[in-house]
Amino acid sequence: MAALLAASCGSSGPSDATMEDAVETYAAGVHAAYSASLTSARAMDAAIDTFLANPTPSTLEAAKRAWLIARDDYGPTEAFRFYGGPIDDAETGTEGLINAWPLDEAYIDYVEGTPTAGIVNDPATYPTIDADLLVELNEMGGEANVSTGWHAVEFLLWGQDLSGDGPGARPLSDYTTADNADRRAAYLAVSSDLLVQHLEELVAAWSPDSSNYRSEFEALDAPEALRLAITGVGELSRGELAGERMNVAYEARSQEDEHSCFSDNTTADIVGNAKGIAMVLTADYPLGLSGTSILDVIAEADADLADQLRAKIAASLVATAAIPAPFDRHLTEDVSDDDPGRRSVLAAIELLEDQTDTIVVGAEAIGVAINVS
Repeated sequence: MAALLAASCGSSGPSDATMEDAVETYAAGVHAAYSASLTSARAMDAAIDTFLANPTPSTLEAAKRAWLIARDDYGPTEAFRFYGGPIDDAETGTEGLINAWPLDEAYIDYVEGTPTAGIVNDPATYPTIDADLLVELNEMGGEANVSTGWHAVEFLLWGQDLSGDGPGARPLSDYTTADNADRRAAYLAVSSDLLVQHLEELVAAWSPDSSNYRSEFEALDAPEALRLAITGVGELSRGELAGERMNVAYEARSQEDEHSCFSDNTTADIVGNAKGIAMVLTADYPLGLSGTSILDVIAEADADLADQLRAKIAASLVATAAIPAPFDRHLTEDVSDDDPGRRSVLAAIELLEDQTDTIVVGAEAIGVAINVS
């Protein structure tokens, strides 16, 4: 082992073959991860259809459980963002339709104190709730005017989170005897169908043996393709996850700024994103897919640096998993910064930021320069 490490440290850099293998593994891994997300999203969609056909407490809970399972599969795929790929393409990207947040609840449905708010309760303006309408209305007039995606479905299942230590508690009557129950049901069905459709598009964009984004990606010079892949995890690690998704809510003590506030699934979201970063760097993808990893490429240039990054990935996974749920418990004004929960959030933020610095150095070691916030 010592001899192997010495040989690796003495290498002038990763071979072209190793870099090309890593690109192929990444592309196959993206397809595998989106495929896994699509499978559980379809199961969620089926559970929602079952609930809407027979609204009972048990079918509602089953739909909620299916959302949580599907959300866990989607979280790691966010490591494939932030470099202009299919989900973030400036003209055709669907990220804003899939995962936009924060969401203004009153844009969709009633909220406390405003029983007639939202698209659901405005049949005069929106007589028919269908896919074209919800896509058209998404983020119209403001970024918080979110009408589609994970968090629209989440809000329609859980309702507002008005509890300090639990999720929302939308009553079953919202889908049976309440005003506009039929319109609310139509909205939930359409938004769930749209989510599946947009995930299908991402799976198609990364499918093998097709003329699609994946074929273009694999045709890039290997260093350029790896620059894109590493940019995605670098930006997620610090600017997005540690910054927008954790530090903003932490500093402002704002429940509205936590990612999945209606279901209180935010801590699981954070863990899922951290797993996505690890997944890309270590090539440990869903469906048992593995191969040459980005860490393998870095190790050919600098084995010690690869070991450092591997250790920081492990530390960030442990730290994010250690944040007690629900996340909003750590955001109230009466909780001291010395509280163990808030300290765990801050510790995870700092480890993710530190991890990002090493990701940048690792990219430089293989001749790739990335810019991340």
